[in-house]
Amino acid sequence: MNCCSRFSCSPRKPMLIVLHGEHSTPGRIGRMLRDLGFGLDIRRPRFGDSLPQNMSGHSGAVFFGGPMSANDEDDWIRREIDWIGLPLKEQKPFLGICLGAQMLARHLGQTVGRHPEGKVEVGYYPIRPTEAGRGLCRSPFPTCVYQWHREGFDLPSGATLLAEGEDFEAQAIRFGEKAFGLQFHPDVTYDMMCQWTVTALERMNQPGAQEARRHLDGWFQHDGVVARWTEAFLRCWSGGAACGRAASVAAE
Repeated sequence: MNCCSRFSCSPRKPMLIVLHGEHSTPGRIGRMLRDLGFGLDIRRPRFGDSLPQNMSGHSGAVFFGGPMSANDEDDWIRREIDWIGLPLKEQKPFLGICLGAQMLARHLGQTVGRHPEGKVEVGYYPIRPTEAGRGLCRSPFPTCVYQWHREGFDLPSGATLLAEGEDFEAQAIRFGEKAFGLQFHPDVTYDMMCQWTVTALERMNQPGAQEARRHLDGWFQHDGVVARWTEAFLRCWSGGAACGRAASVAAE
């Protein structure tokens, strides 16, 4: 039950959800945002949907992943990267996941590229939260997360590193108070994982990728921590309070 169903308060403006597949969904993040009382304004610019000219009608924006590269020359990719400047300028919450995080990095002037040895991250991989990451919200930052990418980026100038990895340094970043990029996939559900490991089987033949069985085993080992952190993070990120302050207050 969200706050507006229990108390008298103004309806929340919807979250802008930007997807890059014709049939893709916002997964667990979409469900959690609905549970927090947000409607979802789902748009697919790749297939002709427009993006708003300002953020006055939205509480925030989430850019999700996709099989394409942030370096592709398609007009819609360049438009999305440029558009990220709107929530940054208007101080509205922005969250980029996988490709969305790489688009944020590109907007901030950082390059996005492949591992020098051709390695990928497809499966569950360990990450190391920084001090800033550990203090982000009231739930412990996960240390093993689900990945599905062959490109990554280094820390953009002016951004804060929240978590780092072995083969791809920037696993979670923050820019300003309200913009975040996550290279990993807290949005993934078990059903999504089952679908990805079947429809994109060729990805698991790349250097560093894990076989499908390890993906499913990893879900049962690690997803509880990821789910609890994701819920706590989204509450902080979407609620107007600066992430990090709520965690420090709770610790006092």
